[in-house]
Amino acid sequence: MLIEQIYTGCLAQGAYYIESDGECAIIDPLREVNQYIEKAAENGAKIKYILETHFHADFVSGHLELSKKTGASIVFGPTAKPDFEALIATDGQILEVGKLKIKVLHTPGHTMESSTYLLLDENGKEYCIFSGDTLFIGDVGRPDLAQKSDLTIHDLAGFLFDSLRNKIMTLPDTLLVYPAHGAGSACGKNMSKETYDTLGNQKMYNYALRANMTREEFIKEVTDGLELVPPPYYFPKNVMMNKTGAQNVDVVKSQVQALSPAAFEAAANETGAIMIDTRPQHIFKEAFIPNAIFIGIKGDFAPWVGTLLTDIEQPILIIADEENREEVITRLSRVGYDNIIGYLDGGMEAWIKAGKETDNIESITAMDFAEKFKETEGKILVKDVRKPTEYSAEHVDEAMNIPLANLSKNMAEFSKTETNYLHCAGGYRSMIAASILKSRGFDNLIDITGGFAAISATDIPKSDFVCQSKMK
Repeated sequence: MLIEQIYTGCLAQGAYYIESDGECAIIDPLREVNQYIEKAAENGAKIKYILETHFHADFVSGHLELSKKTGASIVFGPTAKPDFEALIATDGQILEVGKLKIKVLHTPGHTMESSTYLLLDENGKEYCIFSGDTLFIGDVGRPDLAQKSDLTIHDLAGFLFDSLRNKIMTLPDTLLVYPAHGAGSACGKNMSKETYDTLGNQKMYNYALRANMTREEFIKEVTDGLELVPPPYYFPKNVMMNKTGAQNVDVVKSQVQALSPAAFEAAANETGAIMIDTRPQHIFKEAFIPNAIFIGIKGDFAPWVGTLLTDIEQPILIIADEENREEVITRLSRVGYDNIIGYLDGGMEAWIKAGKETDNIESITAMDFAEKFKETEGKILVKDVRKPTEYSAEHVDEAMNIPLANLSKNMAEFSKTETNYLHCAGGYRSMIAASILKSRGFDNLIDITGGFAAISATDIPKSDFVCQSKMK
């Protein structure tokens, strides 16, 4: 028996490769499927099943392409209605993979078709569950991503409570739990950095699995604060792509063109494309193409693209270092942003050599910011673009919280006459905010290098620290 978790950090997503006696199953595959085909070929195994725990919202799955290339059957849980041929399993149905058995457990709540796959080893012993977005390590799936007109968030949370209590918590404590996501995913609120655990540990430490928890308490705690962290705009579009089937990712990549500085400029002007600059923030701030938006590949790239670009069909132009260009295109395609017109051939070096105009963003150190704050007795405009929970935990006195995810709705909160001092936790999000504001005509911006991590090391006046765990 071979079980391998194939974890993709940029999406905080876990796919799984299961093999026994020359047969294998893939659970929740990414869009680029050759990795699974190659692994099976290396092991002399045949892919028999492609198991989907639900219709994913946070990435485009490779189930359809993998099925076309291997002949493997696509499996969904009860109530799923894909637009392509698939095995819609019944609750309790057994699937055989070599000497292993996989039992389908219908666990609605995150979505109505959500299912957990219980694996029984060669001896018929219950060994592990692949819980999808039903149960995470330290959390459970949020119930606000798949609402229908006749179901509320609270209805779905109630279904999730029943699924956990009746289908999962009755299983042996020794079972391993393999979820679809870890910390950093928008599919839950407070996921652990650990990517697997035993069910027994989760019963002890996962707030949502408390033995004495009532249904009402569960619903309240699971839904609390969801309105403060809305899911990225691309989520509904990804669900539809996964229901109908996405274009071959190789075709998407083949359509991306290398553009000279002149052609890149013309494409930006003629198509209204968004220019995304993916270089490191400390390099971006020194010289970038006017109106380009910084979203660095070294951070939470795909989730922020999905949060800030509300139209998944928006034309996109890329500025990237050569060694990262392919990765940028791959990450965009993973979340369904396929309308990539091209990239700047030769990068910013070519743009500058061509004599094209550049812009920059001013930045200062946390120490210099603290001195400025003291000199003015706090009479400066400080904009904190972290999440509300981060701001509530501790913030600079008099700072205004404008979460990056809500930036476009709050442009009026930024001054065009006074200087706006921007910071986040470490500098990534504030540089995104600064680049967006620059593109909207704000020139009086100063970014604080190192963000609140650096600011907190100074003696600048701050609010009393409040542990975030006590605010749940």
